[in-house]
Amino acid sequence: MIYKVETEIGGKKISIETGKIAKQASGSVVVRSGETMVLVTAVGSAENRVDADFLPLTIEYLEKLASVGRIPGNYFRREIGRPSDSEVLTCRIIDRPMRPLFPTGYRSETQVIATVLSADQEVQPDVLALTGASCALTLSNIPFAGPVAGGRVGYVDGRYILNPTNSELKNSAMDIVVACTRQAVVMVEGKASELTEDEVLNGIFHAFTHLQPLIDLQEQLRESAGKTKRPVVKPVVDEALHARVREVAAAGMEKVYNTADKMERGEVYDALKAEVLAAIDPQGERTREIKEALSGFKKSFMREKTVNSGVRIGGRGYQQVREISCETQYLSRAHGSALFTRGETQALVSATLGSERDKQRVETLYGEELNRFMLHYNFPPYCVGEARMLRGPSRRDIGHGNLATRGIEAVLPSEEEFPYSIRVVSEVLESNGSSSMATVCGSSMAMMDAGIPIRRPVSGIAMGLIKDGDKLAILSDILGDEDHLGDMDFKVVGTADGITSLQMDIKIDGVDREIMGKALAQAREGRLHILAEMTKGIAEARAEVAEHAPKFFLHRINPDKIRDIIGPGGKIIKDLCSEFDAKIEVDDSGLVKMFALNGSLAEALVERIKALTAEAEIGAVYKGKVKTIKDFGAFVEILPGTDGLVHISELDHKRVAKVTDVVQEGDEIEVKVLDVDNRGRIRLSRKALLAE
Repeated sequence: MIYKVETEIGGKKISIETGKIAKQASGSVVVRSGETMVLVTAVGSAENRVDADFLPLTIEYLEKLASVGRIPGNYFRREIGRPSDSEVLTCRIIDRPMRPLFPTGYRSETQVIATVLSADQEVQPDVLALTGASCALTLSNIPFAGPVAGGRVGYVDGRYILNPTNSELKNSAMDIVVACTRQAVVMVEGKASELTEDEVLNGIFHAFTHLQPLIDLQEQLRESAGKTKRPVVKPVVDEALHARVREVAAAGMEKVYNTADKMERGEVYDALKAEVLAAIDPQGERTREIKEALSGFKKSFMREKTVNSGVRIGGRGYQQVREISCETQYLSRAHGSALFTRGETQALVSATLGSERDKQRVETLYGEELNRFMLHYNFPPYCVGEARMLRGPSRRDIGHGNLATRGIEAVLPSEEEFPYSIRVVSEVLESNGSSSMATVCGSSMAMMDAGIPIRRPVSGIAMGLIKDGDKLAILSDILGDEDHLGDMDFKVVGTADGITSLQMDIKIDGVDREIMGKALAQAREGRLHILAEMTKGIAEARAEVAEHAPKFFLHRINPDKIRDIIGPGGKIIKDLCSEFDAKIEVDDSGLVKMFALNGSLAEALVERIKALTAEAEIGAVYKGKVKTIKDFGAFVEILPGTDGLVHISELDHKRVAKVTDVVQEGDEIEVKVLDVDNRGRIRLSRKALLAE
């Protein structure tokens, strides 16, 4: 039987349908808005993996170009296996709110696949996929504590818009995806144009309030088409063993908590683990159970200690940011570079300038896009003391890079003001908490070091939360351990004037407006502190681009002269690029963009371009070469590729019988331009420069 429900969100109709297609999946729905349709399926295997100590959940999001009536532009003419960055980012916004809502002890292989079946040019499918994933899980027999609603909030002319169209987003000062349950917000991801904390907070909770009808739809469908949830056998806990572990490890855990250095703290914990195993199970028969009990004790001990003592791991206060050091010009040949260190997190960031040809071409559902700004984040294994295979960027790497990208984009100069392509690369050299925020700070400094005139410096900070009953601790600049044992990871990026990017994930039921408001206010204080430390390394963009950066010049010519630069088969422009080691781009309006390796080459190239495209001026005097002799006069080349006629009567004041009596082919003579007619024909005179 087919079931369909619909509602209106932000003035746009959204419908959810089940029972028509993909019926062998554990749960499947089709979500529609406008002409955009997304199929979302959820499948959970029957076997519960008792050997797994994690939830084997995979989320996939697939954009099919047939959905917009296009054939893929790659060689294979099909969607290739590796997902695009936009697909990876959508997978992440689906995964993060869903994962905490599966019950403890559920370990079955579970897969959610969202497939874009149809896409118009206005309604974005990502938030439909997010709601669809929740609905497919809600209707299935897979245990899931949803439903979750997903939506996007924009801010246009002081008015919040829910699920803005692509046209509306062009003028929006906010683009934030929000996921929420009936009770609270569970995930936030997006960007803003230096908005205040209150403006961002109001936008998030505007979405929370107006997304509730999507919760209602899913509950209606569950009542009519939902399957009975299969039982979850919770792992049996040996309370006596756990009590014994706590007893043996209590004193040692205090030492672990008070050890500030990450690597040293790990060594102290490993020693404690060995001590506990030796004391409780010298035969090694229950090693796994004891390790799990000790890990659980570590988490509960550190949470209670943090909330009750007011002092965090290593002795910091809740709002205290770790020591920061900043250095620019670390890399001698890079156009711009910065080494940013905050505690035990360190990022080495380089900025590289390029021409228009260096823009990144990306094929999307909305056509081919050109990205002028690229930020790439790399997290090598040595940064956390590990040895593992190097692969391509992970989903985490892409997500962290995108978070930093959004934060920096808000302060980029316009292309008219600064016509370079920009690539920023962050190499995380050490990591103990929020390397993505170190990337933001290092990127801002490296770009200023390269002479990129960003409007204002940008910094970022990661906030944490530990909530134990009525007790609450909001932590600034969290460590890796605090992220692992805490209830929230809230990253906020911005300038001194406002927020440019943010991302929030939680591990509890949700956070309310009061908690989020406190976290944003505390994040602002931390962000301003970090900005002040960054100014010690570099306070503003350098006056000129770096010595080794390509030099950029603009020169406008008559569009009719474009052929004089290009030449037959592109020969002239290729020769110029080779001779001056430059990149030359000419658009149809006659604007010539020139990138050369240094200033002297660039200036020489400009002079050559001017010579190639110069036009004869009436009254001007030129020294030209006689190219052709005719009975009626001589044709003289006064500019490269530009000839004019010296009529026989204009060769001399006295009567000239034959042209060759005065000039020969190859002679260099001075001539004056008498006239240029509307067909571009040039009339020259030698006589005008001779004394009577």
